[in-house]
Amino acid sequence: MILAGDVGGTKSVLALFEKAGGGLKQVREETFLNREFESFKPILAKFLRDETAISLSVGCIGVAGTVIDGRCQLTNVDWEMDERALARTLATPRVKLLNDLEAAAYGMLHLKSDELTVLNPGAGPRRKGHVAVIAAGTGLGEAMLFWDGKWHHPVASEGGHADFAPRTDQEIALLRYLSSKLGGRVSYERVLSGPGLFNIYGFLRDSGVAEEPPWLAAKLREGDPSATISEIGLAGEDPLCVFALDLFSSIYGAEAGNLALRCLAIGGVFVGGGIALKILPALRNGSFMRAFTDKGRFSDLMGSVMVSVALNPRAPLLGAAHFALRL
Repeated sequence: MILAGDVGGTKSVLALFEKAGGGLKQVREETFLNREFESFKPILAKFLRDETAISLSVGCIGVAGTVIDGRCQLTNVDWEMDERALARTLATPRVKLLNDLEAAAYGMLHLKSDELTVLNPGAGPRRKGHVAVIAAGTGLGEAMLFWDGKWHHPVASEGGHADFAPRTDQEIALLRYLSSKLGGRVSYERVLSGPGLFNIYGFLRDSGVAEEPPWLAAKLREGDPSATISEIGLAGEDPLCVFALDLFSSIYGAEAGNLALRCLAIGGVFVGGGIALKILPALRNGSFMRAFTDKGRFSDLMGSVMVSVALNPRAPLLGAAHFALRL
């Protein structure tokens, strides 16, 4: 039996898989809210408390943080995870920690065609070559799939924490606004994430692009402001929210294009993460792809790279499970 996991900044998903006909068959899956637990260990205990008869052969878990020497301090939740300690807890020979985007990248290879939607169908068929994966959610993740001529191999990165590079006068003003607000350096994650969308909205509001109506201000105080901005923006009910979504989509496309250039991702670009699914109409309106292909002398090349949004949010979990088969 294989234990697979996807541990993000907000929630953790665990599942059991068994080998079946050269592939995998899922046995069980459960989702946990991280805020209800002081560490990952009680989540693991709760998930396995009724599984007294199973024997785990291996575990593989995608985690939202940098994995070095088998250890990870998660970026957006104060947990530390260690492969050796987890192996002892699970009484299994091997537990592998992957960066969450590393797991997601590998999972993209196992999605069915109806679990993907292509943003630029005119790009032509997907070619063999390196692949780039970008995913905005609680934070911003970036990873690559290195093509060795026969197989793809996931490569982790912390590219989401690279310096935000504005391209227009408006984005330069956004950088200055956030630099003042944050006290200095601004990374892409401060712009391309759930909190990042709210940062963009705040910039547009405070710079006078449009006036914030009282009903919207009240609604933003009630729950998740980024979710509210997305819903109202997609419905076209308020110009500030519409402008925020459009600017977010444009910057998202630009950084996806940057990542594709860095690894020469002629094998395609996959957009994952929870935000893409929630704002898919905004990603389809053209602003994402215009920014993606706006790369000067390399614009023609970028136009030939297929860009797909993953419709199955379980890609990181599937990637961890399939990677376990290689251990």
